[in-house]
Amino acid sequence: MEELILQLKQEIIKVLNLEDVKPETIADDAPLFGDGLGLDSIDALELIVLMEKTYGIKLEDPARGREIFKSIRVMAEYIHANRRK
Repeated sequence: MEELILQLKQEIIKVLNLEDVKPETIADDAPLFGDGLGLDSIDALELIVLMEKTYGIKLEDPARGREIFKSIRVMAEYIHANRRK
């Protein structure tokens, strides 16, 4: 799981062009939106695309994104449980 968490951090930094953010500075349980990483609704769409392209997970109900994108750890757990083998 730790490897997936690190991979997610690296992918999020790349996809969202967070040039001044390093993977080690993102806490696994910090919120991705608001006070944490400070992402917005456009970033949420990018995360949905990332999950589909990289992990083969199509988010059927975009409203679930709020709970899935709560933190890197929650996102990694969701991907681990739902990705195509």
